[in-house]
Amino acid sequence: MTAAFLILPLSGCGAAGAVVDLASMPVRGTGRAIDAGSTLVDVATVSQSERDEKRGREIRRREERLGQLDREYRKQSEKCGRGDAEACRKRETAWYEMQRLMPSVPYEAR
Repeated sequence: MTAAFLILPLSGCGAAGAVVDLASMPVRGTGRAIDAGSTLVDVATVSQSERDEKRGREIRRREERLGQLDREYRKQSEKCGRGDAEACRKRETAWYEMQRLMPSVPYEAR
């Protein structure tokens, strides 16, 4: 969430301006503002590299979940092959979740 700030000039004061928070942040202190002379730099904005890192973490999380589901699917398939009806149901559940998750995991040719 990006905070909105307003710079108000203070007459008779050595400060270049006062910063007033216009939007209350959900957690105080998560956003910081730096008053650089008359220019306000909002460091609460998210950079491209931070967005890339977050996307990478999310993709890794999905890849890990896909790996867990694959192991579960194989384990339950083995049990299902021996006639365990509950294992067949669990295998099917894992399969459908894998199918739902696969489009959101990028494919990398090896």
